[in-house]
Amino acid sequence: MQDITENISAQQRMIDLYKSNFKLIKGAEPQTITMLREKAVEIVRDQGFPDLTTENWRYTDIDPLLRSPYDFNFTNQSRPFDIEQIFTCDVYDLDTFSVTLLNGWFVYKNAPLTTLKNGTIIGSLSKALEVYPELVSKYLGTIAPMEKPGLTALNTMFFQDGLFIYVPEEVIVDKPIQIINIVNSENPLMLHPRHLIIQEPKSKLTLVHCDHSLTHNISFTNSVSEVFLAKESNLDYYKIQNKGHNSAVINGSFFSQMSASNLTSSALTLNGGFTKNIIYSLLNEPACIATHNGLYLVDSNQHVDNQLEVDHAAPECTSEQLYKGILDDEATAVFNGKIMVRRDAQKTLAYQNNKNILLTDDAKANAQPQLEIYADDVKCSHGATVGQLDPEAMFYLRSRGLNERSARQMLMYAFAAEVVRRISIQPLRERIDHMVEKRLKGELSICDQCVLHCNSKEPTVFNIDVSKL
Repeated sequence: MQDITENISAQQRMIDLYKSNFKLIKGAEPQTITMLREKAVEIVRDQGFPDLTTENWRYTDIDPLLRSPYDFNFTNQSRPFDIEQIFTCDVYDLDTFSVTLLNGWFVYKNAPLTTLKNGTIIGSLSKALEVYPELVSKYLGTIAPMEKPGLTALNTMFFQDGLFIYVPEEVIVDKPIQIINIVNSENPLMLHPRHLIIQEPKSKLTLVHCDHSLTHNISFTNSVSEVFLAKESNLDYYKIQNKGHNSAVINGSFFSQMSASNLTSSALTLNGGFTKNIIYSLLNEPACIATHNGLYLVDSNQHVDNQLEVDHAAPECTSEQLYKGILDDEATAVFNGKIMVRRDAQKTLAYQNNKNILLTDDAKANAQPQLEIYADDVKCSHGATVGQLDPEAMFYLRSRGLNERSARQMLMYAFAAEVVRRISIQPLRERIDHMVEKRLKGELSICDQCVLHCNSKEPTVFNIDVSKL
């Protein structure tokens, strides 16, 4: 365990820490990955970290987070480990293949890599670097841009483990894969997990990625995921965040799509002290489809920042962005969405919409929709709204006998339901629907066991019918 409390700049502290623990960090990785780390060190040294003068970070100050003292786990203290001793996760009638990361390290009972009957490989990225060095080196670090202002280079310096998934050609993974990322430490902890997902042509995969804290201690998770969708592959990806008020999460998800691939991603932030989701979606070849949904419900002094860029680099591609947020108390939110249409990307269809409801005068939302278009045969639109609950709708519901509190909850629920409705896994949709309902009533905090834990295995009965909204 190491900390970073020296009285020098944050970037120099990180570099010194990296150098003093280089052998532990490097492990048995191939030379290509070590060279990638050294490049990351140069970028951190030359560029430092983003601040309030940096574009895309103007409303999100990470300097206090970087200057706080943290422990680092440079050795795996969880392997082998029976995660069920401290953790259970249940969504009624949800059948998944579950994998767990504990404090940044892959947790397993039998083996660090599992090969399913259909050839799909799931397990530890660290072990995959040993067993499949050429495959991992071919993809790792090729879509996540270290040169852009952010913390991707810092992750590249320090990552030691994370999740590795490989889906062979024409394989349909029947069960959703559920990734449970747990932070459980008595001391403030900084984590840099790295995930690599590779889908070969015509494969299909569903991922449910949960961020969860078992304690209320301070933590800072700087996560990077690189996802590669080959020709005609299909991915349905859910990122669910329900962490404590003392947690900070920077989650970078970088997607590369080839011809006729189909991506649907959903970022659902129900709790968390500081959250920044960075999504970059590159449409490399024609006929790709990328759909990005987001919902954030924040209160107290929570802060959530969604930074999203869809890069149309090929013709005849379609993208959609729908992000909605409800802010209470002194919460703050940022939406920075960009659609880039390059010169050769003719016949592009691209839509972007961000809507925010402020429940108090002290809540603040900053929306920055952007279009950058260099092609002439396109259909693109973007829009953003920041406002309060519709007074006419409130009046209508009150006139029908609802009290003010019930009317407000119903309007907020209907507002959020547009995103929840898009969850394709029915048991997950029902559980998230119930969690949103509780969150809007002020009843939901981080759960005792898991972000998706439910105390009863009986079906949940809701008193609002989504289909009638």
